[in-house]
Amino acid sequence: MTEHEQSAVPVLEVRGAVKRFGAVTALAGVDLTVHRQEVVGLLGDNGAGKSTLIKAITGVHQLDEGEILLDGQRVHVTSPTAAREHGIEAVYQDLALFDNLDVATNLYVGHELTKPRGWRGLGWLDRKAMRRDVQERLATMQVHLPDLKGQVGLMSGGQRQAIAVARAVAFARRVLILDEPTAALGVRETRNVLDAIRRLPEEHGISIILISHNMEHVVQVCDNAVVMRQGRVVGTTRPSPETAQDMVAMIVGATEGAGKKGHQQ
Repeated sequence: MTEHEQSAVPVLEVRGAVKRFGAVTALAGVDLTVHRQEVVGLLGDNGAGKSTLIKAITGVHQLDEGEILLDGQRVHVTSPTAAREHGIEAVYQDLALFDNLDVATNLYVGHELTKPRGWRGLGWLDRKAMRRDVQERLATMQVHLPDLKGQVGLMSGGQRQAIAVARAVAFARRVLILDEPTAALGVRETRNVLDAIRRLPEEHGISIILISHNMEHVVQVCDNAVVMRQGRVVGTTRPSPETAQDMVAMIVGATEGAGKKGHQQ
């Protein structure tokens, strides 16, 4: 396979995803394609199936039917740990940070840097190296924290969001999933997050799936948008000011034709 052919293979594909919870079908044959260095908006009202799809990609849920492919190869993502091993990271709305720990410890939980010490080869945490690396990573995201040794629980919402994103970016080799990353943030903090989303694909070579209810943000940063409703994909479109109303119509089910129109653009 040539380099051009390899670059044309989607980094992530979900084909015919079905997930049931008892009598409830949360996913009813969902297809999703994410290309390299692409930002894909995943849209839909509450209960549309977005969270279930993301949790299937990250190994929290196992599909009843369908398959997941990474770089064209079928994979079995059986747990969040397996997803990380495949280079898939997610930042959920709750951020999953340890409020009583400092920035570096939060970023490196499960990936701690150590330096050898002792005749048995036991390692001590290399806190200086971790703080230095964290500072560099946050600087590339244009985030400056006054005290890397301070407890994360005492920091602002934007600072906490930046730490969670930096942690995910540090270990995401293929796909970064962001679930409502600007929720409850101020104007300046929101702008910083959106700027980071624009830069990350090119600077780190990763693709991003952005879950958001904010159409303006989707138009600003997404290359493509996939709309879900009642466990199905009802349309795709290239986000723009002209297609914003079509996206809203697909989300609320006002029209079934908007998705087909958007897909042709």
